[in-house]
Amino acid sequence: MNRSTDKLPPLREVIARFDLAAKKSLGQNFLLDLNLTSRIARGGGPLDQGTIFEIGPGPGGLTRGLLMEGAQQVIAIEKDQRCLEALKEVSTAYNNKLQVIESDALKVDLTELGSSPRRIVANLPYNISTVLLLRWLKQIALDANSFASLTLMFQKEVVDRLIAEPKTKSYGRLSVMTQWLCETSALFDIPPRAFIPPPKITSTVARLEPRQKPLAKANVFTMEKVTEAAFGQRRKMLRQSLKSLGTNTPELISIAGIKETARAEELTIHEFCSIARAYDQLKG
Repeated sequence: MNRSTDKLPPLREVIARFDLAAKKSLGQNFLLDLNLTSRIARGGGPLDQGTIFEIGPGPGGLTRGLLMEGAQQVIAIEKDQRCLEALKEVSTAYNNKLQVIESDALKVDLTELGSSPRRIVANLPYNISTVLLLRWLKQIALDANSFASLTLMFQKEVVDRLIAEPKTKSYGRLSVMTQWLCETSALFDIPPRAFIPPPKITSTVARLEPRQKPLAKANVFTMEKVTEAAFGQRRKMLRQSLKSLGTNTPELISIAGIKETARAEELTIHEFCSIARAYDQLKG
């Protein structure tokens, strides 16, 4: 794909002109290096089909990267009113291929917007990143075609959890829910100095591609409940941690075929699905 030249003013100038100092309350850390934003955009491709969604574009660094790399339709969800005028300039410069919706991303159903294939490419606000991810995973569980891919920037430790394997420190609820539904990989790290203001942690870009079928059969709402119970007391054996589910715990573990002395971090995704199916069987 031929990359177009970005003719807009430098992002630092845009931030100064519109007084867009990053707000900690909104989890904002702006990425200003257009080489990096273009790299993220390429990792989120193909961009020339359907709709690309961006969450919290701020002054438009990643937005410009997406458009420079050939995105034909970008829908950006921005809660911060201060950024709207700056984003309007981006939309004008790229022939209105950018649509900005002023709203809280937690209140927007992306599957009702744009056209498929739908892809999300976003530097997520740190304070709502996992909440958003779990919400999108639930939509994928209900319809594997909700999104073609999700290319998301998180704190590095969050991505470590997304890709973690059983019997490791990072393996947890997020690992199970993500890998159950998606092929997941870490693309590359981004150092703190690339951001304004620099966060105290390294960031990592991850790509999630929904599986056409989950790794094993289970109800997504039950999986949420089971993994929350199991990892909520991860140091305890399952015969203790699963009591919070309110069922006959020994019977639940027996039907699932799981060792009652096992701990959550030792179970495979398939075994969590077995517990979820057993739970639904007992609840009738």
